[in-house]
Amino acid sequence: MDPGDPACDPASDPATRDPTGDPTAQSVPTGQDPLLFLQSLQMLWSTRELRQLREEAWRGFAALDDPLTSLLDMLDGSQGWRGRGPSLEAWVACELKRWLQTRPRPRPAQGSPGLKQLQARAVRVLAESPPSLVEPLVSIFQLQDADRSPLLAHIHRLHQEGRFKEDKVHLVERYVDSLPDLQQRLLALLDSWCQPGFDIRVVARWYPQVTSVRLERLSPRELSRQVLRLLERYGLDPALCPNMITQQHLAALRYLCHKRLVERSLSQESWAEHVQGLVGQNQWLQEQLLQLLTAHNDAAVVARCVLDLSLPTEQLPATVATELNRLRLQEGTTEAPFEDREDDHYQLPIAREDIYFLASWEALSRHQEELLQPGQVVGVDLEWRPSFCAGGRPRASLMQVAVEGRVFLLDLPKLLSPAGGPAPRAFSRLVSRLLSEPSVTKLGYGMAGDLRSLGASYPALAHAEKQLRGSLDLLQVHKQMRVVDMPAPGVDGARGPRGLSLLVQQVLGKPLDKTQQLSNWDRRPLGEGQLVYAATDAYCLLEVYWALCREPARFHLSGDLARSLRLGRSDRSRMQEPPRLQKALASPRQVPAEGVAIPEVRARAFRVVCDSMLQGLARSLRCLGVDVLVLGAGEDHRRAAEVARQEGRVILTSGLPYQKLRAQVGAGRCLSVDCSLRARQQAKAVLRHFNVRVTPADIFSRCQACNCDQYLKVSKDMMKQLVWLGSHPEGPSSTGDKTTQNEDERETGSAPEEAPGCGTYDPPCRWLEEADLRSRAPATLGNGTRLQLAGVPAGVLQRRALRHFYCCTGCGKVFWEGSHLGRVAAHFQEVLEGAPGSREPGQAPGPAGSSD
Repeated sequence: MDPGDPACDPASDPATRDPTGDPTAQSVPTGQDPLLFLQSLQMLWSTRELRQLREEAWRGFAALDDPLTSLLDMLDGSQGWRGRGPSLEAWVACELKRWLQTRPRPRPAQGSPGLKQLQARAVRVLAESPPSLVEPLVSIFQLQDADRSPLLAHIHRLHQEGRFKEDKVHLVERYVDSLPDLQQRLLALLDSWCQPGFDIRVVARWYPQVTSVRLERLSPRELSRQVLRLLERYGLDPALCPNMITQQHLAALRYLCHKRLVERSLSQESWAEHVQGLVGQNQWLQEQLLQLLTAHNDAAVVARCVLDLSLPTEQLPATVATELNRLRLQEGTTEAPFEDREDDHYQLPIAREDIYFLASWEALSRHQEELLQPGQVVGVDLEWRPSFCAGGRPRASLMQVAVEGRVFLLDLPKLLSPAGGPAPRAFSRLVSRLLSEPSVTKLGYGMAGDLRSLGASYPALAHAEKQLRGSLDLLQVHKQMRVVDMPAPGVDGARGPRGLSLLVQQVLGKPLDKTQQLSNWDRRPLGEGQLVYAATDAYCLLEVYWALCREPARFHLSGDLARSLRLGRSDRSRMQEPPRLQKALASPRQVPAEGVAIPEVRARAFRVVCDSMLQGLARSLRCLGVDVLVLGAGEDHRRAAEVARQEGRVILTSGLPYQKLRAQVGAGRCLSVDCSLRARQQAKAVLRHFNVRVTPADIFSRCQACNCDQYLKVSKDMMKQLVWLGSHPEGPSSTGDKTTQNEDERETGSAPEEAPGCGTYDPPCRWLEEADLRSRAPATLGNGTRLQLAGVPAGVLQRRALRHFYCCTGCGKVFWEGSHLGRVAAHFQEVLEGAPGSREPGQAPGPAGSSD
């Protein structure tokens, strides 16, 4: 079980027995400090060593004087559980519940003063906790049988302060859980909101008191996702929601048009086949498709698409109509020129006759000895028909196994039917032998996901992932690689290669041609282009592996990569890398390239300039302490090169001028960023590419809005005075303040009522004094910067635990203690120096909220 999984039902897990093997655990000294105990588990948590983590946790529980009080001390003294996603604290709570259930011991009686105090503390934690903490806390502290008055009083206080947020969606879901008729009616209502042309603002005007959420969260795209999720939850037929299906088809059309017209990574034949299946005779989808096509400026390509799909031509632009008429008169029209790209891509180095398509056990059995030859290396890959609608991932259609000089393409539907027959059983045994044989090294790229899909497609191969021995996932190697003057994995132009194609380009010089990737792999017979593509996808794994073993230093890998594979094979289990391989693939910060150490850059010393399309990336980097300048919307890209040369900055660009800019500033000073990634993903990729060292102290050391790193600390009393003088000279309006508060706190989060971490966010800055103010109404600093006080909620000013605020001297933005820092630390945990567990006990940094 994943350590982050809070589903810790002891009845369903044999691990409810004491993992230490000692039913009493009396040998462990008592009196352990709970925060030190939590810190001791951080390293094991980060490596996901579940068995050892559980053993250490259970020994620690036995060493605590009062486990219940200690759990609350841990939660009060740390911040990790307040963010999204799995947390060590939630896992510890779940394990403590299990540990208590296996050790019958006297519990405080319900209604006793001691238990009431613990329950009151638990209620305060529950008010801030994610769902993963609710069930264990309720069980441990017997809250299901407790007096409800403290809980109701606490909720009432939160509601008054504007910090109580009802989850209306989950409330409705729970209400209809056991009512099939209401489930269908709920889905029908949501689906009606997904119909083309429906305006959700109409509903907002009908029910203004319950539509405080942002309207963009109720867009057809978001609503269709909710409908699909509820369909899966209730197990209902997707045909009940035709509008949701139409929205799904529209999203798929946008994706396919981008792949065909922008990336040019999809063949015309495959594109037309998929689009025809999505659009059919739906007139509205035909109109949407025409709009997508005519927005593209290549008349020849658009005309070819219109002709292949027999789309209406009445509203075509004149240039496209002219080209369409020419195509109709021309017989045997060929593909668009960009389809022939052999010179630009990796080419399969074996002859066509060395590709074997095997659709029967008789044909496959003749190659059985060749596939299972001990000591060899094989490349393994899978293909399946892409799916653009509800219903889950389709079954795997083709399995490719490459050995030196040959590739075998295994027709899975044929080889595994009829289920249970002698031939399918023989094939399943062959696959199991291949995967489990430790002397045969299996290469893959994201192999765990492929094998899970294989097992989900065919019950006879359900245990394929668990049987794997002697494997190397080149995806993990790719993450550790660094290639001088080339984009790191995940950082590339919008049209550039990604994933395995990027790895092949970095190692072998040219990317893979992916135009057949989204073709129909269920079609029989497969096209010639499909056969070559499938063989290439598997064989390139061998060539990449051989190149890495020949020149590991070129890619910053240890020189004993090949030796570590030979020696570590027998120790491999499932998809885990052996210890030797983990040492061979050392992190970029530790491995020199060709004898030259890779320089490490501190976050606050790293300086970049971004184009105007990377605003989100700029904010993400600034919140980690990086000095980021952003070009204005109208500024020429050449300005970036000028700034980079004058101020020693690195250029981050999302557009086409990458090559020109790189030539102006030199190697290693310009990077093209993948705009398909989220801002956080872009930031992580940039930090890894330039080996930037980020510490927890760097978080929020710089203003995200203006890039200034100079703050002033403002006392709560002074902030109250400035807000009152600047915003409400005649006295504040409670209604207006409450509205501002609610809107703000949905954005920034807030500190708990009793926050032991309050004050831990402490950037080096001095207190704001009267002499620093040019005027008090409106509050203006001596440098002319006006403080942004309008967004400071009245509820924040009333928090007893909050002692001070911060303001940026560059733009006047106001910050305060909240939950944002914890979320940022969780989001960027893998790139933070020393995370997790790098902080001293009791110093869990409280995050900064803000006024916008």
